[in-house]
Amino acid sequence: MLLAGDIGGTKTALAVFSAEHGPRAPLAEKVFPSGDYPSLEAIAREYIREVDHPVTQACFAVAGPVSSGRATLTNLPWVIEESALQAALGLECVRVLNDVEAMATAVPHLRPGELCTVRDGEPLPGGAIAVIAPGTGLGEAFLMWDGLRYRAYPSEGSHVDFAATTPQQAELLRRLQARWGRVSYERVCAGRSIPDLYDFLMDVGQMQESPAVRAELAVARDRTPTIMAAGVARPAPDPLCRAALDLFMSIFGAAAGNLVLSVLATGGLYIGGGIPQRLLPVAPGMDQIFLSTFQDKGRLSPVLARVPIHLIVEPVALLGAAVHGLDILVSAGRVSA
Repeated sequence: MLLAGDIGGTKTALAVFSAEHGPRAPLAEKVFPSGDYPSLEAIAREYIREVDHPVTQACFAVAGPVSSGRATLTNLPWVIEESALQAALGLECVRVLNDVEAMATAVPHLRPGELCTVRDGEPLPGGAIAVIAPGTGLGEAFLMWDGLRYRAYPSEGSHVDFAATTPQQAELLRRLQARWGRVSYERVCAGRSIPDLYDFLMDVGQMQESPAVRAELAVARDRTPTIMAAGVARPAPDPLCRAALDLFMSIFGAAAGNLVLSVLATGGLYIGGGIPQRLLPVAPGMDQIFLSTFQDKGRLSPVLARVPIHLIVEPVALLGAAVHGLDILVSAGRVSA
């Protein structure tokens, strides 16, 4: 049996799966507060003792880059190594994959209720699929058709150089270069970048900060949720906060279009991550800002205009980890396909 997990900075979701029941029917499932444990090993060891199932394999989706079976989490002081976990837990095989790669793995298995269609488009059968997910950071992945099925691949495309597309963005780039040196898309297109966009718009004198928002930001540990909530408040969003979100969405659209062009994702674009989930469904006009910069690609704009776009509205990394792990069981000959 397979132990699968979605490992995040706040919570760790673990579940046990079997090939017989598949990735949609966990035999057991539990959520742990990540910060209460010193390591993933400690959580997994506790859970394996609790469940009455003979776990032999494990697959974990983690919020951080994975290289040669080793991952350092973005928001936890954990280092996760496949070989060390395999030995410590006494398992036959352990795999670790980035959470956005896991999200991409889940894409072919998603149900209509887990998606919100931004644009139907005209998907090409067997065309590549792009996945982009701005949360705390910016994650990217893609899927390719191998003749029988889609296979997911990780990407670090979010760390390519940020390319300003307007005079306003050029000024933003200039200021961030003075601060950071090199500026990647993740510096301007992630949850942690939203306060920088807010400060930029205030510094260049485009808008005044409201006293109410200033008071909230002064006591906030994380300014991003405050800016987002004020920017989508109804019936009257805060103008400066909304402008920061509009700038974010404009940059995000361009980044998503770049990814689609890079892998020629004629099969569609799938958007994940907490930021779009909080913006696209509730902020009028936000989808149009995204679409306008997404397909503003000169001679290739007609290609982008045909790409279907879907918003993933449910957590799916655990599903992707389960699919990936069960595939390992099948490929290893432990069970039949």
